[in-house]
Amino acid sequence: MDQHAPSRLHRKAFDPAARGPLHGVRVLDLARLVAGNTLSMVLADHGAEVVKVEPPEGDTLRAWKVQGVETSWKSWCRNKKSICLDLRNPEAQAVVRALVKDAAILTESFRPGVLEQMGLAPEVLHEINPALVIVRISGWGQDGPYRHKPGFGTLVEGYSGFAAVNGFADREPVLPPMFMGDCYAGIYGAASATIALRHAEQTGQGQVIDLSLIDPMLAVMDPQTANYCLTGRTKQRTGSRSTNTAPRNAYRTRDGGWVCLSSSTQGMTEKLLRSIGRAELIQDPRFRTNVDRLRNWQELDGIVAGFIAERDKAEVLDHFDKAGVTIGPIMDAADLLQDPYVAEREALIEVPDDDMPGGFVPMHGMVPRLSATPGVLARPAPKLGEHNDEILCPALGEAELARLRAAGVVCG
Repeated sequence: MDQHAPSRLHRKAFDPAARGPLHGVRVLDLARLVAGNTLSMVLADHGAEVVKVEPPEGDTLRAWKVQGVETSWKSWCRNKKSICLDLRNPEAQAVVRALVKDAAILTESFRPGVLEQMGLAPEVLHEINPALVIVRISGWGQDGPYRHKPGFGTLVEGYSGFAAVNGFADREPVLPPMFMGDCYAGIYGAASATIALRHAEQTGQGQVIDLSLIDPMLAVMDPQTANYCLTGRTKQRTGSRSTNTAPRNAYRTRDGGWVCLSSSTQGMTEKLLRSIGRAELIQDPRFRTNVDRLRNWQELDGIVAGFIAERDKAEVLDHFDKAGVTIGPIMDAADLLQDPYVAEREALIEVPDDDMPGGFVPMHGMVPRLSATPGVLARPAPKLGEHNDEILCPALGEAELARLRAAGVVCG
């Protein structure tokens, strides 16, 4: 798709006066990269005042540019504010302690022990603000033999068993082409932070959340370890095929398109076979039950693939949709920008952005979708240190802020 071609996405304006259910909750976000920014984005989208405490060079997401545009930063850091502090300086660490007084949540993603080295250990922060919820994001957790190892999402995607089962049997294990481990951790982190916030509101007692990247990945990989204990066999790579039901795969159409089809129930399988004119296979001993179909999946898959390969993508989708069979197109980014369902549901939206051709940048809509308190678009992702004065003047005073800025403690 040409970058200047119009999309179908709805254009949404930012409203600085918008309020969400977390309005009044201040989050000090010292975390970096995708996990921490996913966590704080979910909170910011629902009204929390997220104050990103960035280093002089800015969050690493700012460096992930495409044709000079900070697309990752714009997507994950909407609705946030930015202050810029050199946390290697003890005076900047004192600024964080001053800001903690009015914060409900603090997030960080330093290696275990670094927060303590900066004089910001949880016990210190809780002396200042006993109700503070502290979310500590790391690759491997705050304890255990791997606590000091680097912990990027790629490592946990391999360690968790995901890569071992992803891909095709005759090829190498495949790591995900997006930030899977980080995003899972960020979503779990947002949920855990709100749970802890609820407890703090009821009791006045904060707590520490030890959020590793590996734990959420292991959670979504279950029940593989239980299955291994029962069978003595580890799950193998099967491409797009399922080891639980058949047929289920990605299929190529006559015009070179791709569709994905799944028949996870007996009723759906029977509907599928009738729709391709092969109702007699319903009682065929090879395909009568799901166990039979898994045993003879290659034969059944060949029959389905043959039917699809003789038709163009649009025809295939229309045929199976009319038959009530679970099928869908395999989409890419260009397809999504033109898809009427994505546009109507506002699963993707466009927001104003002067850095983008046409003046709008596409990004995901609000997740989750709440009926009474939907997410809000209050502001675009901030410039580095854009809110230094707004956040730091009330906490420090104008004279002290000017001194710290001159000393290089406050940057941007």
